[in-house]
Amino acid sequence: MKPLKFIVLLLIASGLVGCGFYSFTGASISSKTKTFQVNRFENNSLLVEPGLEVDFRNALIAILENQTNLTNVNSNGDIVYEGEIVDYRISPTTATAEQTAAQNRLTITVRVHFYDKNDEEAEFDTPFTFFYDYAGSAQLVGGQKSTAIEEIFERITQDIFNASLAKW
Repeated sequence: MKPLKFIVLLLIASGLVGCGFYSFTGASISSKTKTFQVNRFENNSLLVEPGLEVDFRNALIAILENQTNLTNVNSNGDIVYEGEIVDYRISPTTATAEQTAAQNRLTITVRVHFYDKNDEEAEFDTPFTFFYDYAGSAQLVGGQKSTAIEEIFERITQDIFNASLAKW
Protein backbone atom coordinates (compact mmCIF):
# COMPACT_ATOMS: atom_id res chain seq x y z
CA MET A 1 0.00 0.00 0.00
CA LYS A 2 2.90 2.39 0.68
CA PRO A 3 4.21 2.31 -2.93
CA LEU A 4 0.71 3.19 -4.17
CA LYS A 5 0.51 6.22 -1.85
CA PHE A 6 3.93 7.35 -3.03
CA ILE A 7 2.92 7.08 -6.69
CA VAL A 8 -0.30 9.02 -6.07
CA LEU A 9 1.59 11.79 -4.24
CA LEU A 10 4.19 11.89 -7.00
CA LEU A 11 1.48 12.26 -9.67
CA ILE A 12 -0.23 15.04 -7.73
CA ALA A 13 3.05 16.89 -7.19
CA SER A 14 4.05 16.59 -10.85
CA GLY A 15 0.60 17.83 -11.88
CA LEU A 16 0.98 20.94 -9.77
CA VAL A 17 4.47 21.63 -11.13
CA GLY A 18 3.30 21.11 -14.69
CA CYS A 19 0.58 23.73 -14.31
CA GLY A 20 2.98 26.46 -13.24
CA PHE A 21 3.42 27.97 -9.81
CA TYR A 22 0.62 27.55 -7.28
CA SER A 23 0.66 28.99 -3.79
CA PHE A 24 -1.48 28.62 -0.70
CA THR A 25 -2.77 32.17 -1.28
CA GLY A 26 -4.55 30.98 -4.41
CA ALA A 27 -2.11 32.52 -6.87
CA SER A 28 -1.65 30.63 -10.09
CA ILE A 29 1.44 32.17 -11.66
CA SER A 30 3.22 31.03 -14.79
CA SER A 31 6.69 29.62 -14.17
CA LYS A 32 7.95 32.23 -16.67
CA THR A 33 6.76 35.08 -14.43
CA LYS A 34 9.49 36.14 -12.02
CA THR A 35 8.97 39.88 -11.48
CA PHE A 36 6.24 42.45 -10.98
CA GLN A 37 6.19 46.19 -11.44
CA VAL A 38 3.80 48.71 -9.87
CA ASN A 39 3.87 52.03 -11.68
CA ARG A 40 2.61 55.29 -10.24
CA PHE A 41 -1.14 55.58 -9.76
CA GLU A 42 -2.30 59.11 -10.55
CA ASN A 43 -4.88 60.64 -8.22
CA ASN A 44 -7.53 61.96 -10.62
CA SER A 45 -10.49 62.04 -8.25
CA LEU A 46 -12.47 65.25 -7.84
CA LEU A 47 -11.72 65.29 -4.10
CA VAL A 48 -7.95 64.83 -3.82
CA GLU A 49 -6.56 63.35 -0.61
CA PRO A 50 -2.81 64.18 -0.51
CA GLY A 51 -0.54 61.14 -0.55
CA LEU A 52 -3.35 58.71 -1.37
CA GLU A 53 -1.66 57.51 -4.56
CA VAL A 54 1.57 56.68 -2.69
CA ASP A 55 -0.35 54.83 0.04
CA PHE A 56 -2.22 52.81 -2.56
CA ARG A 57 0.92 51.91 -4.51
CA ASN A 58 2.64 50.80 -1.30
CA ALA A 59 -0.39 48.69 -0.29
CA LEU A 60 -0.44 46.96 -3.69
CA ILE A 61 3.30 46.25 -3.55
CA ALA A 62 2.93 44.87 -0.01
CA ILE A 63 0.20 42.38 -0.93
CA LEU A 64 2.14 41.17 -3.98
CA GLU A 65 5.30 40.72 -1.92
CA ASN A 66 3.42 38.97 0.90
CA GLN A 67 1.37 36.61 -1.24
CA THR A 68 3.82 35.69 -4.01
CA ASN A 69 7.48 34.89 -4.51
CA LEU A 70 7.75 37.48 -7.28
CA THR A 71 10.42 40.17 -7.16
CA ASN A 72 9.43 43.84 -7.26
CA VAL A 73 11.28 45.73 -10.01
CA ASN A 74 11.17 49.35 -11.18
CA SER A 75 11.08 48.57 -14.90
CA ASN A 76 10.60 45.74 -17.38
CA GLY A 77 8.47 43.62 -15.01
CA ASP A 78 6.88 40.41 -16.25
CA ILE A 79 3.57 41.71 -14.92
CA VAL A 80 2.77 45.40 -14.60
CA TYR A 81 0.14 47.28 -12.62
CA GLU A 82 -0.70 50.90 -13.30
CA GLY A 83 -3.72 53.12 -13.29
CA GLU A 84 -5.43 55.92 -11.44
CA ILE A 85 -7.52 56.73 -8.43
CA VAL A 86 -10.73 57.88 -10.08
CA ASP A 87 -12.97 58.46 -7.06
CA TYR A 88 -12.54 59.53 -3.44
CA ARG A 89 -15.97 60.46 -2.12
CA ILE A 90 -17.67 61.00 1.22
CA SER A 91 -21.44 60.69 1.14
CA PRO A 92 -24.26 60.21 3.67
CA THR A 93 -25.74 56.71 3.72
CA THR A 94 -28.52 57.07 6.32
CA ALA A 95 -30.33 60.05 7.79
CA THR A 96 -31.74 60.90 11.21
CA ALA A 97 -35.17 62.35 11.98
CA GLU A 98 -33.48 65.78 12.07
CA GLN A 99 -32.39 65.23 8.45
CA THR A 100 -28.71 64.98 9.30
CA ALA A 101 -26.41 62.13 8.37
CA ALA A 102 -26.56 59.25 10.82
CA GLN A 103 -23.85 57.48 8.91
CA ASN A 104 -21.35 58.53 6.25
CA ARG A 105 -19.48 56.46 3.72
CA LEU A 106 -16.00 56.96 2.29
CA THR A 107 -15.78 55.33 -1.14
CA ILE A 108 -12.58 54.92 -3.13
CA THR A 109 -12.40 53.65 -6.71
CA VAL A 110 -9.14 52.69 -8.41
CA ARG A 111 -8.94 51.88 -12.12
CA VAL A 112 -6.22 49.30 -12.73
CA HIS A 113 -4.47 48.50 -16.00
CA PHE A 114 -2.86 45.05 -15.66
CA TYR A 115 -0.35 43.77 -18.21
CA ASP A 116 1.20 40.29 -18.38
CA LYS A 117 4.11 39.74 -20.79
CA ASN A 118 3.55 35.98 -20.70
CA ASP A 119 -0.25 35.95 -21.05
CA GLU A 120 -1.82 38.82 -22.99
CA GLU A 121 -5.29 37.29 -22.54
CA ALA A 122 -4.99 37.83 -18.76
CA GLU A 123 -4.64 41.59 -19.18
CA PHE A 124 -7.44 43.87 -18.01
CA ASP A 125 -8.45 47.47 -17.45
CA THR A 126 -10.96 47.42 -14.59
CA PRO A 127 -12.18 49.69 -11.77
CA PHE A 128 -12.10 48.34 -8.21
CA THR A 129 -14.23 49.99 -5.52
CA PHE A 130 -14.73 49.61 -1.81
CA PHE A 131 -16.09 51.72 1.05
CA TYR A 132 -15.87 52.39 4.77
CA ASP A 133 -18.89 53.49 6.85
CA TYR A 134 -18.54 55.71 9.92
CA ALA A 135 -20.79 57.67 12.25
CA GLY A 136 -22.34 60.82 10.80
CA SER A 137 -21.34 62.76 13.90
CA ALA A 138 -17.67 61.85 13.44
CA GLN A 139 -15.10 63.70 11.37
CA LEU A 140 -12.99 61.62 9.01
CA VAL A 141 -9.62 62.79 10.33
CA GLY A 142 -6.56 61.36 12.03
CA GLY A 143 -6.71 57.75 13.12
CA GLN A 144 -10.22 57.17 11.81
CA LYS A 145 -9.24 58.36 8.34
CA SER A 146 -6.10 56.18 8.40
CA THR A 147 -8.14 53.15 9.48
CA ALA A 148 -10.74 53.80 6.78
CA ILE A 149 -8.15 54.11 4.01
CA GLU A 150 -6.22 51.04 5.21
CA GLU A 151 -9.38 48.90 5.27
CA ILE A 152 -10.46 50.09 1.83
CA PHE A 153 -7.01 49.51 0.34
CA GLU A 154 -6.77 46.08 1.98
CA ARG A 155 -9.97 45.02 0.22
CA ILE A 156 -9.19 46.67 -3.13
CA THR A 157 -5.65 45.26 -3.31
CA GLN A 158 -6.94 41.77 -2.44
CA ASP A 159 -9.55 42.10 -5.20
CA ILE A 160 -6.81 43.18 -7.65
CA PHE A 161 -4.62 40.26 -6.58
CA ASN A 162 -7.52 37.84 -7.07
CA ALA A 163 -8.38 39.25 -10.50
CA SER A 164 -4.81 39.31 -11.79
CA LEU A 165 -3.09 36.32 -10.20
CA ALA A 166 -5.69 34.09 -8.57
CA LYS A 167 -8.05 34.46 -11.56
CA TRP A 168 -11.12 34.62 -9.30
